[in-house]
Amino acid sequence: MKSFLSSCTTGGCGAKIGPGELSKVLSYLPAFRDPKLLIGFDASDDAAVYQMDENTAIVSTVDFFTPMVEDPRTFGRIAAANALSDVYAMGGTPLFALNLVCYPEREEIQTLGEVLAGGAEKLQEAGAVLCGGHSIYDREPKYGLAVTGWLNPQKIWKNNTPKPGDRLILTKPLGVGIVMAALRGEMAEAEAVEAALASMQRLNKYAAEKAHDFPIHACTDITGFGLLAHAREMAGESATIVLYPSELPFITQAYTYAKEYLLTAAGQRNRNFMVGAVEFGDTPFSLQELMLDPQTSGGLLFSVPGDCAQEVLHAMQEVEPKAALIGEVVTRQGFPILLR
Repeated sequence: MKSFLSSCTTGGCGAKIGPGELSKVLSYLPAFRDPKLLIGFDASDDAAVYQMDENTAIVSTVDFFTPMVEDPRTFGRIAAANALSDVYAMGGTPLFALNLVCYPEREEIQTLGEVLAGGAEKLQEAGAVLCGGHSIYDREPKYGLAVTGWLNPQKIWKNNTPKPGDRLILTKPLGVGIVMAALRGEMAEAEAVEAALASMQRLNKYAAEKAHDFPIHACTDITGFGLLAHAREMAGESATIVLYPSELPFITQAYTYAKEYLLTAAGQRNRNFMVGAVEFGDTPFSLQELMLDPQTSGGLLFSVPGDCAQEVLHAMQEVEPKAALIGEVVTRQGFPILLR
């Protein structure tokens, strides 16, 4: 077939509707009341949680997007890893999944087979079962998964329940959105692309498994809204997230690309959404862009008690060497996000 990327106008989590626009859309929906629905769409959390009994709850999520890489099997792996991530971010274990497929009728069907094979590989790695799915013809290829998992309803990792004194740990480097934009512009270095692809294909399963050995006050995965918008959600109404820009893990070349003003449309949507929620001060523009960069299959952001943060970090680094301690939680001090 012709170039996989050339048939798409955008790709990965950079294709997401911006957080500001999305909140407006959701305001049209009625409230749904069910005592067993522990977390719904009104919570802005990573997945829905529905309690089945005292010790068991279902965690459910769905995610799909257009390709951001040329190789179809790699695209399948990334899309599946990204969809599975929401379950891990809630503290759950994936059980089964359904494929979601949109595909141009004019394209070679073998290429779609490669996409699905890549997704199946990640499901096998996660220990989840593929049960079926749904497919339609569309102008642009799209792929993802509806994933169902389980967790203990007493041990849900919510995204907006950090406590003052917590420290923040990010498990994957930032910058994959900027690197993919550079790839589209035929400006990306091979080393940068290799690092981005490795990060996006990496399941958050391993970091989550390490985290289960520690008290986790809050957790979210960093995806299309970028680090700052996801941190804003974590701050909730009463906390302020203090980030240390100098401690951020990132793909080295992404910093250079941002310095050269190689930007993404989704990054600019995220910047607009953060107006009035963060004061950048003298933070270099390149670091600002990395914090706004839409991540596809990004890392987990954990809020953990300060007295065990170093222990948690060392455990994380056994499976995610780039994991870093990037901030802390304090009581609300004006802005939801402060850079220090």
